[in-house]
Amino acid sequence: MISAEWDKVKGRLRDEVGDAAYRSWLRPITLHQVADGEVRLGLPTRFMRDWVATHYGERIRALWGAENPAVRVVDIIVANGRVAEVPAAPAAAAPVAAAVPQAAAARPRVVSAAAPCAPSDQDELGAQLDPRFTFKNFVVGKPNEFAYAAAQRVAEATAVSFNPLFLYGGVGLGKTHLMHAIAHHIREHNPARRVLYLSAEKFMYRFIRALRSQDTMSFKEQFRSVDVLMVDDVQFIAGKDATQEEFFHTFNALVDQGRQIVISADKSPSDLEGMEDRLRSRLNSGLVADLHATTYELRLGILHSKAEQLGAVVPQKVMEFLAHKIASNVRELEGALNRVIAHSQLVGRAITLESTQDVLHDLLKASDRRITIEEIQKRVAEHFNIKLAEMSSARRSRQVARPRQVAMYLAKQLTSRSLPEIGSKFGGRDHTTVMHAVKKVEELRSSDQGFSEDVELLRRMLQG
Repeated sequence: MISAEWDKVKGRLRDEVGDAAYRSWLRPITLHQVADGEVRLGLPTRFMRDWVATHYGERIRALWGAENPAVRVVDIIVANGRVAEVPAAPAAAAPVAAAVPQAAAARPRVVSAAAPCAPSDQDELGAQLDPRFTFKNFVVGKPNEFAYAAAQRVAEATAVSFNPLFLYGGVGLGKTHLMHAIAHHIREHNPARRVLYLSAEKFMYRFIRALRSQDTMSFKEQFRSVDVLMVDDVQFIAGKDATQEEFFHTFNALVDQGRQIVISADKSPSDLEGMEDRLRSRLNSGLVADLHATTYELRLGILHSKAEQLGAVVPQKVMEFLAHKIASNVRELEGALNRVIAHSQLVGRAITLESTQDVLHDLLKASDRRITIEEIQKRVAEHFNIKLAEMSSARRSRQVARPRQVAMYLAKQLTSRSLPEIGSKFGGRDHTTVMHAVKKVEELRSSDQGFSEDVELLRRMLQG
């Protein structure tokens, strides 16, 4: 009966919020306990718990109350593995109850109890999968399309086609997302296959614990009996000889049995320092797929997808601004969007370009510092096919002056340097010269579409 009530509540929620928001925030909710008019629901991360409690807590209580008037309280907790995490909130935090105003009711209640459902052996051994990291939520573009296609092939294949699949790329480019997506897909479509996902660090700690307890046979059986072994951030075991030895033998045992292995790292196998040659050779023996730095178009697509998942309306100008300004990695980009949306909802103001700049002032300053005037001068000189020295020369011919003005304009837009500081980098020119250059470039951009596209291309290249 309780399960039927929860199914009805979820159905009503899905109708109200739409498929995108439901998949991102409400589908991962698990029912943990119903007793004495109190319902306890679990989510895998604190961030998700806080978001759901704030935006949907009161509505869940109201819908459940309509199905069963005896339900008066809904608690939303963090249920990670067997233990429900105690939220970081004061002891007097209010539950989601009928008599409490909606703003207060949305706060999660402090709880301290073990979630009644025990995880499987593989979940206990491995790491928790993030429900948001699925193939549906992965935005594909040229920098990651090959890795995405390879990950999908591994997830959907009934037989091992390449072993291992080695994914590599910089921080926040989607390696972990793809690994979680593979695991989710296999567990959903082929639950009989045993999937084990964990970090290389956890593999090492498990191995050390087995050595200390003199129980290495049990360790070997656990890791060599899975159908799919997924190890994240394998660069962590570089230089750790004993762990590499065990990982090498585990790798060989699984390959010999025709089991799938998926590995991720921040560098290609050939560039991993501190790895034994035989292990590096093994890692290179399958399919190696890299995830490149994001393009402006891909970042813009990611922002649109994220806003849709959050059910937020974000102006296109703000999206374009964020995609231009935050080019380091996707994680930082999504974090910036989360901050902008959260600020808008908490203070009750519409999202604008000005409010976005205020909210992200620290992040934007850090981004500005990463681009130097010297880099701008070099890139602009290459683009317009002039010598770098011309940026500081006294020549005033249009062939040289126009690129110099563009470089000054970009220095003003992309760095935190003052006008006198910018002028000093261009042969000791006065700040008024920089002001004139900025004004001239802005005028040309508004009247000459081709010139504007040139400047925009340079900006993207510098920020990407």
